[in-house]
Amino acid sequence: MAEARLPVVLVTAFEPFGGDTENASAAAVARLDAGWDGPARLVTELLPVSFAGSGARLQQLLLRHRPDLVLCVGEAGRRRAVSVERWARNLDDARIPDNDGEQPRGVAIDEGPERLPTRLDAAAVVAAVAAAGVAVEASDDAGAFVCNHVFRVLLTATDVPAGFVHVPALRTRGRAQVGAETDPGSAGAPVPELTPDDLATALRVVLLTALTGSGTAAGEDALTWVATTDLLQ
Repeated sequence: MAEARLPVVLVTAFEPFGGDTENASAAAVARLDAGWDGPARLVTELLPVSFAGSGARLQQLLLRHRPDLVLCVGEAGRRRAVSVERWARNLDDARIPDNDGEQPRGVAIDEGPERLPTRLDAAAVVAAVAAAGVAVEASDDAGAFVCNHVFRVLLTATDVPAGFVHVPALRTRGRAQVGAETDPGSAGAPVPELTPDDLATALRVVLLTALTGSGTAAGEDALTWVATTDLLQ
């Protein structure tokens, strides 16, 4: 008798940009991948910080892996909590150039409506991440840089459950130089109080909540997972 097919989960992160040498999304997704033992096959990939290249790369990955769930992850330099994005805007409006040197201003991404909603249960995800002890918030503004662009492409390229999460821009030393791409009105980038383990825990909870539909159980499972991985280090 053939074994049941495990669902495929695709999680993407971004390369560094804006003169920084790190991107917290890549570090968080790598940490998630290293400890993953959830009820799905996890595929992680890195996207370029490029308006032209990121969407094309994401669509290639969707065709190659045919995932049942997709979570794209980016960093937001001026946020202190994990942000579960509720909307993808139909707007490219870059305050700095992308890694290809392109800087679109006030350009619609597609011919669709002004906003498209996430296909994750944002309220359940936020509650579950909070239950795991990680600072989290729902966000109504994913910015207008490459993160939002990818979120928009994601929602128009596939019908599977899909969403976007911003993580604070943790650095191994110093502060992030980026930040105005998502939060132009805020003051200089604060030093987030979260840790790399916190970010990986939050991403794990997001995935488990989406896969199982049980926010409380996902939060409790994440706490067990963190304790286990700490013992292994």
